[in-house]
Amino acid sequence: MFGTMMTQPLTISSLIVHAENYHGSTEVVSVETDGSVQHSTWAEVGSNARKLASALGQLGISPGARCGTIAWNNRRHLEIYYGVAGSGRVTHTINPRLTPEQLVYIIGHAADEILFIDRTFLPAAAKLKPMLKTVKFIVLMGPRDEEAAAMLDGLVFYDELLETADPAYDWPDLDENTPSSLCYTSGTTGNPKGVQYTHRSIVLHSLGGNQPDGLALAARDTVMPVVPMFHVNAWGVPYIAASVGCKLVLPGPNLDGESLARLIDTAQVTIALGVPTIWMGLLAGLEKTGLKAESMTRTVVGGSALPPSMIPEFRDKYGVDLIHAWGMTETSPLGTLNQLLQQHRDLSTDEQAKLREGQGRPPYGVELRIVDEAGHVLARDGVTQGELQIRGHWIVESYYGQDKSALTVDGWFDTGDVATLDANGYMIIRDRSKDIIKSGGEWISTVELENIAIAHPKIANAAAIAARHPKWDERPVVLAVAVPGTEPTEEEILASYTGKVASWQVPDRVIFVKDLPLGATGKVMKAKLRETYGDVLMENA
Repeated sequence: MFGTMMTQPLTISSLIVHAENYHGSTEVVSVETDGSVQHSTWAEVGSNARKLASALGQLGISPGARCGTIAWNNRRHLEIYYGVAGSGRVTHTINPRLTPEQLVYIIGHAADEILFIDRTFLPAAAKLKPMLKTVKFIVLMGPRDEEAAAMLDGLVFYDELLETADPAYDWPDLDENTPSSLCYTSGTTGNPKGVQYTHRSIVLHSLGGNQPDGLALAARDTVMPVVPMFHVNAWGVPYIAASVGCKLVLPGPNLDGESLARLIDTAQVTIALGVPTIWMGLLAGLEKTGLKAESMTRTVVGGSALPPSMIPEFRDKYGVDLIHAWGMTETSPLGTLNQLLQQHRDLSTDEQAKLREGQGRPPYGVELRIVDEAGHVLARDGVTQGELQIRGHWIVESYYGQDKSALTVDGWFDTGDVATLDANGYMIIRDRSKDIIKSGGEWISTVELENIAIAHPKIANAAAIAARHPKWDERPVVLAVAVPGTEPTEEEILASYTGKVASWQVPDRVIFVKDLPLGATGKVMKAKLRETYGDVLMENA
């Protein structure tokens, strides 16, 4: 007799079943669109997800259909994550910060059959409805609202939908390679591209991304994804949280520093996740409110480079460990996470903090390499820069609706980032290939220039761009936002670069601006800055 092992498909429904069965009483806290706070449990979320799955069948939403969401991080959105995918349909999260033209394009390209919206987005949905040719139903995520019903003919109400559903609905047996969710990129030129994940890729991402050297979420944690659920599935946290049964805090629409500081205290959040601009705001919110975020032990920072000056500020003032991570829509998103190795434990605090400035190492499940312009693999020496490529179990193979592969001829995905890798796999993003400055044939990292500017006590935020130059082709210019109540001069900010970069890398100009344009995912829109300031060095040439 041969020995054999069970084989079960890796499905998203298995995650919520686990949370129901073994963590059913664990709390799910949800800040609603109106600012009220609802308290639920994993058992209730699982029950409602089953009812939603049943209701979709009653509405005639076809198997495999894309089901769009335009919503904040809240309890109903979480239920949609599971009810849609668990029933064999596809959860299509849509970024509400896109232009109306982009929204119409994405919904049409995905051919969404149903659209779930939060109250915030009702006016936009009413305006766009005539252009949404594939959408059969628009569902308001809440109870019946007569005012809302008057704004949009045929509006369906989420809570009423669940009341008519079968609470004994059984999750279907799905092939693990069945599509589960769909996100469109925000970092591309032209129309956004769709990345469609499978049940298998999502579950493997949940397991691989939550290793002890990964997110390391545990049942005893209280986790708050500030990163939106419409941005790469909130970095996988709604799935990982169910897999370990931790308390989940969904912060709703108000992501200003003061609101987050208060929520961290009231919900006793231990770990939060978001982009650097969120944590800049939290620092200001903590300062303003006097709160100390005493429950919080760590936060994961991704989306764009973390200013190194934030690491000691969070550590020394609030006892919070900042963990750098990197990924993108095409990588589900976790590609690397910066945890220290055993060989680093005897380093000083400052030496460890220096190591934590990079984006970290890949978990099991993905591989990284850097190549030159000809595609030749470069040395992992921590110095040589090259184009970053990735492959693995949760990496895109082809974009939604496209027959051609998105990979290189030998099966790697080109990320568009310029990076270095060392022998231990530590990766540092030096720049986006479209942002890096080429001055007189030599490369200058915008990330490095920005970090130096933001470290200045009078600078709240900064962005470095390539400006055209008559002699050197491109030269660096920094756009800086001053800390309220301060009046820094261009000379003193330029002086802060002395000794930190080579003299030829020092920016030619520092220009003070009221604010920086942010894109749909909280990243600075450098293309817009280049349009406005790209010729600033040519004016007197």
